[in-house]
Amino acid sequence: MSLTSLTALELGKKIRSKEISVEEAVKDALVQIRQKEPDIHSFVTIDEEGALSQAREIQKKINDGSCTSPLAGVPMAVKDNMCTKGLLTTCSSKMLSEFVPSYTAEAVQRLKQAGAVLLGKTNMDEFAMGSTTETSFYGPTKNPWNENHVPGGSSGGSCAAVAAEQCAYALGSDTGGSIRQPSAFCGVTGIKPTYGTVSRYGLVAYGSSLDQIGPIAKDVSDCAAVLEALAAQDPKDSTSVSVLDAGREGTDYTSALIDDVKGMKIGIPRDYFGKGLDAQVKSAVLKAADVFREKGAVVEEFDLSLVEYAVPAYYVIACAEASSNLERFDGVKYGWRTKRYEGLHEMYKRSRSEAFGTEVKRRIMLGSFVLSSGYYDAYYIKALRTKALIRQAFDKAFASFDVILGPAAPSTAPQLGTSLKDPMQMYLGDIYTVSVNLAGLPGISVPVGIDSHGLPIGMQLIGDCFQEKKIIRAAYAYEQTRPYVSCPYAREKGAAQ
Repeated sequence: MSLTSLTALELGKKIRSKEISVEEAVKDALVQIRQKEPDIHSFVTIDEEGALSQAREIQKKINDGSCTSPLAGVPMAVKDNMCTKGLLTTCSSKMLSEFVPSYTAEAVQRLKQAGAVLLGKTNMDEFAMGSTTETSFYGPTKNPWNENHVPGGSSGGSCAAVAAEQCAYALGSDTGGSIRQPSAFCGVTGIKPTYGTVSRYGLVAYGSSLDQIGPIAKDVSDCAAVLEALAAQDPKDSTSVSVLDAGREGTDYTSALIDDVKGMKIGIPRDYFGKGLDAQVKSAVLKAADVFREKGAVVEEFDLSLVEYAVPAYYVIACAEASSNLERFDGVKYGWRTKRYEGLHEMYKRSRSEAFGTEVKRRIMLGSFVLSSGYYDAYYIKALRTKALIRQAFDKAFASFDVILGPAAPSTAPQLGTSLKDPMQMYLGDIYTVSVNLAGLPGISVPVGIDSHGLPIGMQLIGDCFQEKKIIRAAYAYEQTRPYVSCPYAREKGAAQ
């Protein structure tokens, strides 16, 4: 059995007990990557030499007792929009195809301090703009469950890498569902924490008021352990929140791994189960609700309201922030610079035209439009007011419920190429996830079944601000009834070794 078929915590336990060395675990992961990468294309950059060097250093720390984290020595991957000192960070864009940062993102640094071994940087939708990982300058990532289908996005490379057992866990970023939706499509578990829980320092911004870094792993226990290592206030990020702030119950998330939901109140929004939801996804999520009932939870339906306004409000706000954040990529200090230009303005125009892809250009144009004179009040201000109303709707719901249960996506993974033909349909695919970002709430995607085409189905559990422990507890309790199922591709490749 390949070591990468183990969960991160299982692998970490074997490393600490000296059953295997860190170098053995890393070499096994690198073999998996070499075998599977031609088919899946999860990575933009693979750092073999760096990973083996890290392995030797971490082994010394484990041996002398200075590194005792449950994640020590465990190989992981990072989405390519998080800065890594001395290692290419491209955001899967031609614009940053040669960018090597001089510092490391705080989230990545915290995992390194816990003894994690960075294998490389994963593929993504360009600048995190997309839901399929098809807008990448380096080409699409494919779903390990079926290579004719997308892995979701924008953290599709990270989710595919975990599903294909190329790494034990990975980091993704979530602006409107970019961890939860691809986790559902790839049959893995992903957490989008409360806004401010994890430092955004070193994350290349898409929508600054919405972006949040989170873990992707095989199961809930791994995600809880990784999130525990990530969560901390960072003075370098003004939006990061102190663990002592009111409403926060600490960041010892592994303490919530309890198989007990007796008395927990779980709400199911009627609005989430109407037109547009695939029948098989609906059935699988409602069966999960029955599991919670059988385990003693109180499960009730309710009206969340404003669901139909979440997607337009999200895209107005996200694109407005994106147009501002991407203004810095002009070919002057860093990033792609055109070879042919006369004068400064032509250099700006040509550099951006050549280096940004179609989807990024579309969102920059939309964002610039809604922020322009005459349209600012009509679109952007209305979107901000809608955002506030959505937050109020969730506040009302959490006055009655501990957790909200719904689908992570309206369907299973679509075929490659279909979403890019119809961008509006791709945007509507975010209907169950974007409101969580608009309200700054935590959410977790957990596998709940397989459809008739052999593709994974995911459910989403949403909690109130800083109530990650409640969604982790509920997800863990459900998971005990349906343990992690590896995809056939990973099993076949593992057996071939």
